[in-house]
Amino acid sequence: MEKLLSHREPMDMPDPYFPIKIHRTQINEIGSTAFRHHWHEEIEFLIFVQGEAMIECNSERLYVGAGDLVVVNSTDLHHGICLSDNLFYFALIADTSLLHSHSVDAVEMKYITPITQKKLSFQNKISNDHEVNSCLTSLIEEFESREFGYELAVKSYLYRLLTILLRKYIARLLKPNEYQMRIKNLERFDPIYQYIEENYQSKIMVDELAKQVNMSRFHFSRLFKELTNKTVSDYVNFVRINKSEFLLRNTSMSISEIALATGFNDIYYFSRLFKSYKKVAPSKIRRNPDGLYA
Repeated sequence: MEKLLSHREPMDMPDPYFPIKIHRTQINEIGSTAFRHHWHEEIEFLIFVQGEAMIECNSERLYVGAGDLVVVNSTDLHHGICLSDNLFYFALIADTSLLHSHSVDAVEMKYITPITQKKLSFQNKISNDHEVNSCLTSLIEEFESREFGYELAVKSYLYRLLTILLRKYIARLLKPNEYQMRIKNLERFDPIYQYIEENYQSKIMVDELAKQVNMSRFHFSRLFKELTNKTVSDYVNFVRINKSEFLLRNTSMSISEIALATGFNDIYYFSRLFKSYKKVAPSKIRRNPDGLYA
């Protein structure tokens, strides 16, 4: 069984004096995991070139394809699932300290500081914005060419990208101390997410989870919902259903075997729940595992 983790991802930059990295990802297996549940303080841009995927940011499902951009804000809990046999995307990750100026000016105070201090967040999904896509294409070309002065060009395109996002795609402004409190709570709940995703085949009790972080059941449930936008039961079922879809598409196990392997003792309940989450019956996916149903 594939082991899933949900945790803070350490972000090692190839050049600590120029903290930005870009990598290409190609996946050819429908239902496979593009990346596991995780979060980080750096801002990330997922640029989709080909194929389809489902990206979840803080429990909001985003169905994306060629021409779409997903902005992963600092501390967004996110993961991705491939929905086609030809998925290709770029992941651009940048430490916002790269944007800082050593002088205190209007630009620094008005625009850069709110970003570097995580006082605002951007809209997660941006579709077919020519200005955004053109900027990102040029940035990637400069980064990969490594011609003399490419750092200047990359940084200028990053400023241009943030200008567009600030003008058109601000999602919300964070209250004072909200960001630090979110980090504290995410770190506190890291072992809970990991425990759920390592033990989804077994019965998971809320009281047991709350005990792991020394909280009452009430306060644990409230904070869990605040961080994930799901109840514990919803989150556990979400993990189980995603795993079962992968097994339906990529193994010869029967539907009954898959239900049992993913923590469901009642195949009829499993089938109803699967259809409520995926909008398609498990039997239909089994008959046509390469089909797209998103």
